Amino acid sequence: MEILTTLLAPLQYDFMLRALGISALVGAVCAVLSCFVTLKGWSLMGDAVSHAVLPGVVLAYLVGVPFIVGAFIFGLGSVTAIGFIQSRSRVKEDTVIGVVFTGLFALGLLLLSKVPSDVHLSHILFGDVLGIRDTDVIQTIIVGVIALVSIMVLRKDLMLFVFDPTHARSIGLNTTFLHYALLTILALTIVTALQTVGVILVVAMLITPGATAYLLTDKFNRMIWIAVGCGVLSSLLGTYFSYFLDGATGACIVLMQSLFFAAAFLFAPKHGQLALARQRVRDQSAT
Repeated sequence: MEILTTLLAPLQYDFMLRALGISALVGAVCAVLSCFVTLKGWSLMGDAVSHAVLPGVVLAYLVGVPFIVGAFIFGLGSVTAIGFIQSRSRVKEDTVIGVVFTGLFALGLLLLSKVPSDVHLSHILFGDVLGIRDTDVIQTIIVGVIALVSIMVLRKDLMLFVFDPTHARSIGLNTTFLHYALLTILALTIVTALQTVGVILVVAMLITPGATAYLLTDKFNRMIWIAVGCGVLSSLLGTYFSYFLDGATGACIVLMQSLFFAAAFLFAPKHGQLALARQRVRDQSAT
């Protein structure tokens, strides 16, 4: 009975219930997008956008507008700058991404060092879902729902674009629009996750659930549901355990996702290391 009371202790606080709810929402939105990011090979792009939003957050704070406005503008601006430089130079995409995101992140750190110390801004780096304000909750829900609905509306076209952009173009789809639509949704999704895990760790939420699901199934629709389950469950468990560990909530969430990935890497029924080892033994026995 005493153990049960201890386990339920976090649920008696409003801030924990609010953190669990918003973490689950962010985990679901990021997980859906992570399937597209994983299959498209845009892990570095997600990392770039997540870091590039930092100066936008600081400038939004300085002019007194919601930080998600600045984050979204700089997120979208960074992917536009990457596309512009790549199309007009001989430099490869991964190099352009590295140059742009490190430059904007450095600008954000410089601005952050010049702004009078403020806890709210520092939490953008590492997340602060336990201290999230009501206005931030509303903003996160609105932006998250917009991102999720956009993905669902464009799901079939985006899926074809991710798997085979040449075929998508040949049947008349506007692949340029889909390219920037996916980048815009990526920027929106990163904005939703800023309060939960911060710009440093948000890339993990954009990659790990999709990568975990990719090891567990070969069907895309099933991959989305598995990724959502992994994203929501890891967000809930990470937030819950951070109460007992008295540690950073964002880090706990990302660690839970890493554990899920490690389990899938080892024990996935078809693509896990144990299954592949058994298959190698059977092949050797057959020969």
